[in-house]
Amino acid sequence: MLTIFSSPPFYTRYVVLPTAHDPPSPYISENPKFYPYFKDAMGALDGSHIHCSPPSSEQPFFRNRKGFVSQNCLFACTLDLNFVYSSTGWEGSTTDARIFEDAVQHDLHIPPGKYYLADAGFPAHPGVLIPYRNERYHLAEWGRSRLRYVLFFLIQY
Repeated sequence: MLTIFSSPPFYTRYVVLPTAHDPPSPYISENPKFYPYFKDAMGALDGSHIHCSPPSSEQPFFRNRKGFVSQNCLFACTLDLNFVYSSTGWEGSTTDARIFEDAVQHDLHIPPGKYYLADAGFPAHPGVLIPYRNERYHLAEWGRSRLRYVLFFLIQY
């Protein structure tokens, strides 16, 4: 199945990677609360641990920081929730930053002036917007501001 989905004609017909000339998501461009701030955002980027069963000799390398055996995968999706990139099969002990660095060196192309939203596990890079270091982001603090509603709607859609 992997060969079928990752080779022509299926891949060349149905997989369309974003470019710098793609317009922003209608949800962002039609909403004045979001458009000035996220007009150059291509989407979101994050790692995910997926359970796996490697040979017993390799299990220590696949054990993640939470103690279970997994593979760490990197995924990118547009703000319309369409997946546009994946890098799978990394050992569970591998950090998101390491997988991202490898992806950027090989096949994850982020056009100049564009960026992906990511969490603090990613490195400072021109193509990634991460939260400020040493800044506390807690729900109690969000309750006092309108930022909570902006983030809620971004997560919902």
